[in-house]
Amino acid sequence: MPLEWSGLSPELLLVIDRDSTEPLRSQLERGVRDTIRSGRLQVGERLPSSRELASALGVSRGLVQDCYAQLQSEGYLVTRVGSATRVAAGACAPPAPQPRRPPAPRLLADFQAGVPDLAAFPVADWLWAMREAVRAMPASALDYGDPRGHALLREVVAGYLRRVRAAAADPERTVICSGYAQGLALTLRALARSGVRTVAYEDPGSHAVIGPAAAAAGLTAVPVPVDEHGVDVTALEATGARAVVVTPAHQWPTGVVLAPERRLALIEWAVRRDAVVVEDDYDAEFRYDREPVGALQGLAADRVVAIGTVSKSLVPALRIGWLLCPPALVDAIVADKHLSDRGSPTLDQLALARLIESGRFDRHLRRMRGVYGARCEALKAALAAHAPAIRLSGLAAGFHAVAHLDAAARPGVTEHSVIAAARGRAVGLYGMSAFRSTGAQSPAQLVLGFGNVNERAVTEGIAAVADLLA
Repeated sequence: MPLEWSGLSPELLLVIDRDSTEPLRSQLERGVRDTIRSGRLQVGERLPSSRELASALGVSRGLVQDCYAQLQSEGYLVTRVGSATRVAAGACAPPAPQPRRPPAPRLLADFQAGVPDLAAFPVADWLWAMREAVRAMPASALDYGDPRGHALLREVVAGYLRRVRAAAADPERTVICSGYAQGLALTLRALARSGVRTVAYEDPGSHAVIGPAAAAAGLTAVPVPVDEHGVDVTALEATGARAVVVTPAHQWPTGVVLAPERRLALIEWAVRRDAVVVEDDYDAEFRYDREPVGALQGLAADRVVAIGTVSKSLVPALRIGWLLCPPALVDAIVADKHLSDRGSPTLDQLALARLIESGRFDRHLRRMRGVYGARCEALKAALAAHAPAIRLSGLAAGFHAVAHLDAAARPGVTEHSVIAAARGRAVGLYGMSAFRSTGAQSPAQLVLGFGNVNERAVTEGIAAVADLLA
């Protein structure tokens, strides 16, 4: 399909050299002809009207009309009464054939973890918030502004995090960023400039994200094991690292919650080592067994950088997150943010601020807790009915769980074999090995995401692969 430009007349860049001995009409014909041959204009695309092109080039309209008539006779253009002049079929050189990716097979159920219910994004509330934000904002808000982010969103986010996460949030030390990846990159670069050389991360965990980000910042990334109580602080001490990235509220991907004694030990380690804890506040909004645990940052605001986003609470496409920065790092992070992009998009910031202030954000979270809770129950019920030997863990929060495959009962079973066989039945399964720094497949475990899978698909998907699991 050709591009269909809106408006009375699309613009077209052509150059006329009035000092050349070549007549203007010849130059114009050659320019339009070359534009079509090179593929700058595609078959069916509309050209500017003769009046608009003549005005843009400073030539007579008759000269442009003569040019169009000549190129029409040569087969480059086509004109119909009452319609615009367009590029004729066959006028462009056919593009070189590009290999096409085969379409992804349609899955009965895709248990990919870390993906929220994309269809549940509150479109009506977001449109309302955007309209309200644009209606109320001063013209000065359309300038670049503070690289930390708009003051209103920083105030709202800080107040929200104090209220629901027990964070020690100060708007002056809150930086709005474009999602977790940028927040992590800004933090790691600031740590590197402060003299940190090694950053630790949970294993299993987000080594595929943290490793490259650390390398880009000039840091060495080292894994630290996670057990049923969270990150092993004794093992962390042995690494010699002066920074660690953790997910204390709902560890990614095992789902364990950092135990109270580990939380205190981690803070003591940071004080003793003059170190920094980077807290990824992952899945903190969605708990089912009890009230959410407070943010680690609330215990030691001078030692913890807390990173949060709306990627799971709303959708990843918004690309809005925040950093709660310790006093020692805030200036370096703000300076780097300024160099990176001069600040995150202001209109989206103001809309998010309005969404949170209005209570619509809380209302959305309450609704989604019910949705994800029901899907969690559907997953447990489906496994109990079709594969009762499978043990689930990590169900206290979020929208993924860990299924422990019984390798002893089925000698030779591996994550890869189960995943491949399930894909043949149009079910997407994903193994824990992808999150282990070594890629080890033992113990055999599956990470089952149910955020973007409705209850019916959860039930049907598990039923389709039950014999592979049991």
